[in-house]
Amino acid sequence: MKNSVILKSFSSGISIIMDSEIPFDELLEDIAVKFREADNFFKNASVAISLEGRILSEQEERTILDVITQNSRLNVLCLMGRDEDKNIKFLGIQNNLNFQKDENCGQFYRGTLKDGQSIETEHSIIILGDVCEGCSVYSAKDIVILGSLTGEAYAGAAGSNNHFVVALDMNPEKLRIGDLEYFPPKASKWALKSKAVPKIAYTYNGNIQVESITKDVLESFTL
Repeated sequence: MKNSVILKSFSSGISIIMDSEIPFDELLEDIAVKFREADNFFKNASVAISLEGRILSEQEERTILDVITQNSRLNVLCLMGRDEDKNIKFLGIQNNLNFQKDENCGQFYRGTLKDGQSIETEHSIIILGDVCEGCSVYSAKDIVILGSLTGEAYAGAAGSNNHFVVALDMNPEKLRIGDLEYFPPKASKWALKSKAVPKIAYTYNGNIQVESITKDVLESFTL
């Protein structure tokens, strides 16, 4: 393996330091071996993951997370950080994570995502704060943002279109549900800014619909 993968654990997280030059397929094999060997140490801990030492595409990141879950009993809560201040932001976010144990209620994150921060999780997530421009939230299930969304939100990231995104103020730079992408209408620079109202984005007839949340919408809403 030639030490191509190094694991460093700290409070609520594991940093994976990877060789930047070996082929990706070879790297995946080494990661699989590393986590199988460490399984008795980590057991079924709930952790966040930080990927270091190598530039990765979003698909490569997801593939690595799949390899980790297939070769260990870890519960991967989220993937954190992608910039030079990754470790500092990673530790700061960990101090604010409050996850529920009940699988039916999803996870909670308290705080605003800013300065390029990102969260990736297998579960539904409720964010008590804003998701600012340049930041992103990826969930295999549903996303609820009790604040403004001006960054990127991707629900159903495991490939299912039967999910939704809710935000108290929804102005995303990018929004996806499953394999569908939403393209918001371009506002005129002369248009008056409308009052923020809670909105829900969901799929209907092969498209993403974004509507204000009303009693009628919720009563007719099915997935």
